[in-house]
Order: sequence, then C-alpha cells, then structure tokens
Amino acid sequence: MTNPLLDFTGLPRFDDIRPEHVAPAIRQLIDENRAMIAALVAEPAPPTWANFVTPLTEEGERLGRAWGIVGHLHSVMDVPEWREAYNALLPEVSSFYAEVGQNLELFDKYRQLFESAEYDMLSPTRQRIVDHELRDFRLSGAELPESDKPRFKEIQEELSSLAAKFSENLLDATNAHAEWIADEAGLAGLPPDAVEAARAAAERDGKAGWKFTLQMPAYLPVMQYAENRELRARMYRAYATRASEQGKAELDNGPLIGRILALRNEEARMLGYANYAEVSLVAKMAESPTQVLDFLHELAAKAKPFAERDLAELRTFARSELGLSPLEPWDMAYASEKLRQARYAFSEQEVKQYFPEPKVLEGLFGVIRSLYGVEIVPEAAPRWDPSAHFFRIEKDGAAVGHFYLDLHARETKRGGAWMDSARSRYSSMRGLQTPVAYLVCNFPGPVGGKPATFTHDDVLTLFHECGHGLHHLLTRVDDLAVSGIHGVEWDAVELPSQFMENFCWEWDVLSGMTAHVDTGEPLPRELFDKMIAAKNFQGGMQMVRQLEFSLFDLRLHYEVAPAEPRQPVAIERVMGLLDEVRREVAVVVPPVWHRFPHSFSHIFAGGYAAGYYSYKWAEVLSADAFEAFEEAGRGKGSLLDRATGERFWREVLAVGGSRPAIESFKAFRGREPRVDALLRHNGMADV
Repeated sequence: MTNPLLDFTGLPRFDDIRPEHVAPAIRQLIDENRAMIAALVAEPAPPTWANFVTPLTEEGERLGRAWGIVGHLHSVMDVPEWREAYNALLPEVSSFYAEVGQNLELFDKYRQLFESAEYDMLSPTRQRIVDHELRDFRLSGAELPESDKPRFKEIQEELSSLAAKFSENLLDATNAHAEWIADEAGLAGLPPDAVEAARAAAERDGKAGWKFTLQMPAYLPVMQYAENRELRARMYRAYATRASEQGKAELDNGPLIGRILALRNEEARMLGYANYAEVSLVAKMAESPTQVLDFLHELAAKAKPFAERDLAELRTFARSELGLSPLEPWDMAYASEKLRQARYAFSEQEVKQYFPEPKVLEGLFGVIRSLYGVEIVPEAAPRWDPSAHFFRIEKDGAAVGHFYLDLHARETKRGGAWMDSARSRYSSMRGLQTPVAYLVCNFPGPVGGKPATFTHDDVLTLFHECGHGLHHLLTRVDDLAVSGIHGVEWDAVELPSQFMENFCWEWDVLSGMTAHVDTGEPLPRELFDKMIAAKNFQGGMQMVRQLEFSLFDLRLHYEVAPAEPRQPVAIERVMGLLDEVRREVAVVVPPVWHRFPHSFSHIFAGGYAAGYYSYKWAEVLSADAFEAFEEAGRGKGSLLDRATGERFWREVLAVGGSRPAIESFKAFRGREPRVDALLRHNGMADV
C-alpha cells in the first residue's frame, strides 16, 4: 500500500499524506466506483439491499473518505501545494458525482427496489434511505432529458469550482492586509496578550513593532479595545471590503457571486422549480420559502424594538461618556465593550483570563461525561499540525468514536469554526466501523509561554462545534446514509450544537472549567453573576443581525434571477437587495462601501444557500430541548441530569437522520416545539 490515501484500514495517515498522492488515489477510486456502478447496473437479477445498496455504499464510502481528507487538508493547511492538488481534482470529483446523480440506470435500480416486495420488508431506516436516494436522483437531474444532462453536469462542476475559489479569495484577501504599529502609544487600550501576539507576529516577519492582521484573534481585540480610532477605522474598512472590487482585482468575489446565483437559478429551472430557494427546501424541515419568510418576519417584529432600544442606549452612552458622535461602525464594538464595563463592571478581557485552554477542555469533557456517561481520553495519532489533538470517546471501556481537535488560528487555515466527518459509523462487510470527526476552530494560540486563553464567546463556539461532533459520534445507526449527521434535515442539524451552548451559562458547569491563567483561582461567583446579568446585552441587535443575514440569503435565492438567461446576476442587484432587507430589519446600517456579501462564505461556499435561516429555526428546537434539562434540574442545583441526557442521546443524537427531525424532537419533548423558550433565553419573553 504505497499511497496512504488508499489505506482505509485505520485513521488517516496525516504524517505520510502528501499533495502528490491526491491525483493518483482519487482517480483510482473514481475508476473503481465507475467499474462497480457498471457491474451493478448490468446485473440482471432484481436489485436488493444486499446485492445493490451494500456494494454501492461500500465503494462510495472509500472515495468519500479519501476526498474528505483532501478537502480537510485544503481547509486547515491551505498552502500552494495543497491548494493546487485540491483544485486540480475538484472538477473530476464534481463531474463524477454529477454523472452518478444523473445515471438513469442507477435511478431505475433504486426505483425497482422501491417497487419490490423487499422494500416492504426493509426497516423504516432503510426505507427512508431508498426514499432519499430517489429524491436526490431527481434533484441531481436524473429525470432530465438526455439533451439537458450535459449542461446540468457542467453547472455542478462550475459551482464546485466557484465555491472553492470564493473561499480561497477570502482567505488570501484576509491575509493580504496588515496594520503595523511602530509607536507603543498607538497600542493604548489593547489587552497585553493581544499586544504580545502582535509583537510575535512582527518578529516572525523579521520586523520591529507590532503587526495586526484581519485574522479574528488579532482583529477583534483591536475593534473592542483599541483607543486609536483611526486604527479601528482602517481595520474595519479593510475587513469589510475583503475580496471585493476595492482590493486586488484577482481576489474580487463579486463576479463569482453573480455567476453562482445565475447557475443556481438555471439549475432550479431545469429541475422544474421557480427558484433555487425551492430546491434548497426540498430536503429541509421547512415546507416553503413563504413559511420561512413568515417565520423570520415574525421574529424580526419581536426583536426589532429591543434592537432599537439597544442602539439608542449605545448612542447615548457613546456621546455622553466617550465623546463619540456620530457613532461610526468602527466604534460599535469599542463603545459596546465600554458600555458593558460601565453597566456590569467587567470586561471580556477580564473574563478571558479565567478560561485557559486545558481547563476549558476539562470542563467540556466533564459536561459530556455527566450527560451521557462517556469518557474522553487523549490518544496518539498522526496529525496535520502539532497543535491539533486527538481523543477517543468510550462507553464502559469500549470506543464509540474518535475526534481531532484543531483550535488555533493559522494563516494557512480558513476562518470560522466547523465540524466535519473523517469517518462515519456503519456496519460494513468488514464489520462495524466507528465514527471519527474533525472539530476545527480559530481561537488565539498560546502567547509568552502561557496556555491559550479563550473568551466566553470562544467557549460557546467550542461547545457548539462539539455539539455537532457528538451528533456524529454518538450515533447508534449502522446504515451509512443516515448515520450521525447524514440525512438530517439541514434546518435541524444545528439543534445539537446550539443545545450545547446553553450549558456555558450554568454556574455548575462554568465554575468547574475555569482557573485564572496566572493565579489558578476559579471564576468568582460575583463575576459570573455579572456575566449572567449581561447575557442578553444587545441581544436585540444581535438577533436582528442574524435575521438580516437570513432574510438576505433566502430572498436572494427566492427573488433574484439573471436579467438574461445564463448571464451573471449584477452585483448591484445583490447589494440593492441587501439594502432593502436592512431597511426592514436592521438598526445598524453599514457604510455604502461595505461589501458583506463578498465574505458571506456560508451561502456562497459553505452549503447554507437558502438555508442560513436554519440557525434561527433550529434555535427554537434547541432552546425548547434545553428547557427539558431546566425542568429536570429544578431544585436539584444542577442541569446535568443523566436521565434526561440519556433520553436526549437516545431520541436525538443516536438516531441521526434515520427518521424525520420533528419526530425525534417530539419523541424527546413529547410535543411540538414552541418558540417560548427561545424568546425567554434571549430576554424577549415579554413581547
């Protein structure tokens, strides 16, 4: 076995895998898949689960795993060699999957299975898989006229390439800008760890002074704490105009946006839908774009009065206490932090000192142990970066899954935080395969010999991604297509992740996962009480901001179409729609030169197209689910109730996509979801 990408006997061999392995391995796997498909469709015997679905799944899983490793390395180690290797094979992989999706013979085999007597004898889980396959074949163009299929395939290939290019442009534009401070006076207000990190960044470049980049661990402290208003303004503008026409032409995502929207619209019309939003919702809980719009408008109506109050208070404070009038966009985070300190007598920087990385991980793992009775144990494995970790999850001494944890920001790592599958649970012809996940964040790394310290928002993000990971790792489903996160409706997939965030606001959780980075003292109860008092600080502004993104995304894919077929959508139309949405729901309107869509990778490169609303949709489910723990813990002093945790595991995490998400929710809660808990958690219960 000379090519490590073709070794499926265990974990990925990250110490051996090189960019030059990609092309031969992926091409071999594509060829093997094509040969398997040809043999299956030529088989004269009627298709059964054993002679058709099982071999097709086994062969496809190998390609999916290998290409998943390549995609992962492209995300966390985006050096020229890996970018080139990924992009060289992306069209071939996209073409293959488009070809499979349009294969009428495969489609007919699934249809025969659906219409056979065996279908009635399959488990409900396997019936659901067959149903999903038929749906997905239709969405992949299997029923299109043969004359249309080449064009549909071209669309899929180009959309994949455009998404990759969008992400790369954004990463390159983020890395292209830096602010250099030569005079120490220009650092006034900045936290010591941010100053030290900036000094280290300058030293790595062989220069004196301090270097501040647009990477979030450097950018956010400047916007929150720097007294240098001109520095904040420069950083804000650079961040707000990344990957736009205001920078390097070759990194402008504007033309890509126009092309992506045109191709999605063309794809939708070829499939018989009026717009891409309708296509997107076929596999989601929501039934129609109008249902989602009604949901978003209802939340906006409840949230906007709170947002207007938040902004009025901030403007008054900024004018009277800080002398900032008018309050500019680059003053917002700075003034908000000052107001938080004035109102609640603490700062995020003060809180951050109590969350060193080792203690946070210890606390996170303790929550998981308390809820589900599993242990998380460090384990040795090849990794792509020395700072990444690897862990085993075990129940009663037996491994149920593993996960990689890559927490620190790097210049070669795409921004944001995410969970992805390295390997999924399923019962194959070789036995039961346990799941493996990637959990990736972009937090500040260690500075000055001390452990990395996290803000409370960072801790929330870590718990969020771990919730996704648990959904993948604690599955008890043995059929790959609906194991873990597979087959879960996109607007329900955030339920386990947002659910986990709630524990970060509980004293019995936080008190056990803090230790001051210098003194080792735990978080004082007085400081925690201030954090709770400030929990919904500017909650109205935060909610309308998310609703702005959600409405913009949905309306963009519901209402906007090219002026002429196959012509790109003009970026002016995109910006015009965003302005229209902001007039309806926003209270803070950015400058006219702001280019938010150019960095909105969730919808242009991350699978959330016409689906960004899922965060709010699933937040209703997650808040309601967490309420069950509040009810169980009432009077007990702790919400970490094992019986409720076991039930949540059994009815939500364990079942994956094997049944509709609404059925899983109702099995756990015993009723339909209600919006009440979400409003209460956001301090809006009285509206």
